[in-house]
Amino acid sequence: MIRKLLSLSLLTLLSTSAFAGGYRVAMQGNKQLAMGHTGVAVISNGAESLFFNPAASVYSENKFDISGGVSYLVADTKFQNKTYGWENETRNPGTPFYLYGSYKATDWMTVGLAVYSPYGSKVEWDKDWQGSHLVNNIDLKAIYFQPTVAIKVSKHFSFGGGPIFVNGGVTFNKNLSRSMTDEQGNRTNVTVEAKNVTAWGWTAGYLVNVDDHLRLGLNYRSKIIMNETSGKSKFENVPGFGQSIFKDGTIKAEMPLPAELTVGASYTWNKWLFAFDYNRSFWTAYKALTIDFVDNPAIGTSVNPRNYKDSCTYRLGVQYTMNEQLTLRAGWYYDESPVQKGYFAPETPRNDSRAYTGGLSYKFKNGIGIDLSFSYLHFSDTNSSYDYYMEDGQNVSFGGTYKSAVTSGGIGVSYSF
Repeated sequence: MIRKLLSLSLLTLLSTSAFAGGYRVAMQGNKQLAMGHTGVAVISNGAESLFFNPAASVYSENKFDISGGVSYLVADTKFQNKTYGWENETRNPGTPFYLYGSYKATDWMTVGLAVYSPYGSKVEWDKDWQGSHLVNNIDLKAIYFQPTVAIKVSKHFSFGGGPIFVNGGVTFNKNLSRSMTDEQGNRTNVTVEAKNVTAWGWTAGYLVNVDDHLRLGLNYRSKIIMNETSGKSKFENVPGFGQSIFKDGTIKAEMPLPAELTVGASYTWNKWLFAFDYNRSFWTAYKALTIDFVDNPAIGTSVNPRNYKDSCTYRLGVQYTMNEQLTLRAGWYYDESPVQKGYFAPETPRNDSRAYTGGLSYKFKNGIGIDLSFSYLHFSDTNSSYDYYMEDGQNVSFGGTYKSAVTSGGIGVSYSF
């Protein structure tokens, strides 16, 4: 039983906002977020292109482009199971940020550094709620560092990319079972903590300027292997009969973050810019999570099936330049969930979603610009369950109706010279 429980905990550590998994609300640039988070074929937005497509950065007209920003998001989830009369809800904040800088070394080469946090979320249900055997709370943080180089082959074609270094950590708590308590009636629980988990990957992008109006872009991010060798597990309120089994100790685990491919197009017409991105995340890399409880031979090695499927995201964005100072933006996207039937867990209560975005930029004459964005992300209501929690040798299902939404506002500062 405990093997399945703790496998689920470590899954939350190594999955994401991400990419999906926990959840990944796309907020890697306020200009691009306002346009539905499109950008793989857009070259007019300065340093933010380091994330969306490094190849675009070499077409900047500026020697230096710097962009930084932060978003404040609020994620709301309501859970209900009418059969048993269960109800619960959770509201959790997040503050993803980004910082980009690029330098045009020559007319044909640009170098840059991108730092961003695709994960920085927190989910906290009421302690000992109906699904506490799956999760009580989780606090996940990860920061990505991405140095890049872009080369302009001609005015029609460029490419760029570089390595990605990830540093992250998580604190996760759940009850050990649906009913276990100590002799005083306190629910037995376990906390899993991992700090400074690191991994490497890479990204590569290509941009084609078909003519002065139409551009085509492609960006690929590799699969990243998250390898945890020194995670810690801490058990609390363990009854006397379990003291010899549920002991604090070290955990090892390895899990891949899936590769993703984005292709898209943009078209400029007078003061208008239209963009479309298609993203494919290769979630089939998540077959199972294997965890080794190094200091607990009674628990041993656990294998927890996930069986995710590849998923797609479709993005649309529009930009209108009113004058040299003011630019308006709007966008929309549809994001498919990678979770298959029977694998829907409350630490990642996210189904297919639709996002509505908007924002603006105001550029002062000294080269400083202020970027504002707003987004509303609505997840389709779903009556789903997690069917692979094992108790007394049998799979026990936990499920109900989940209603989720994420609202965010962001502000950024850009400077070019």
